[in-house]
Amino acid sequence: MELYTISLKNKIIKVILGDIIQEATDAIVNPANNYLKHGGGVAYAIVSKGGLIIQQESDKIGYVETGHSAITTGGKLKAKYVIHTVGPVWQDGKNKEEKLLKNAVISALDLAQKYRLNSIALPSVSTGIFGFPKELGVKIIVNSVIEFIKVHDLPKEIHFTNIDEYTSNLFASYLKVLNVD
Repeated sequence: MELYTISLKNKIIKVILGDIIQEATDAIVNPANNYLKHGGGVAYAIVSKGGLIIQQESDKIGYVETGHSAITTGGKLKAKYVIHTVGPVWQDGKNKEEKLLKNAVISALDLAQKYRLNSIALPSVSTGIFGFPKELGVKIIVNSVIEFIKVHDLPKEIHFTNIDEYTSNLFASYLKVLNVD
């Protein structure tokens, strides 16, 4: 369900309340661990729905540093690609978690740009089992996306897609406060 939409620099940003694995964007972003072992949460759902090929391609990639991303095909998903981004585990803000989250989001968008992807669906990276405070995480993710799309031609459409209403409402509220139309 679409909660909010804005237009910025000929790009569209949408807040979607729903399951990211159902998104028909060119890519979906998977909040992954460093080893790309997709055993829980969104990652597990992606492999369950998209097929073992996603895990097999991830195994070939191997280790991904925190703040970086890797890309695989989307398997049986509606999305053509899965961008696996490794956000930080929250440690009370003592280990550059804010910078690492920004880097993770930017690296995912860089891959979308490199692969010439028009649309991408992005969840609230690191704010689940990695424990990043939701409000702070949403601000960093939104600001990182806006900063990126102001200077890059792709992706043209970005969805902030989350299955829980609270997080989706945080994205919508923050975008409204920014008033970036």
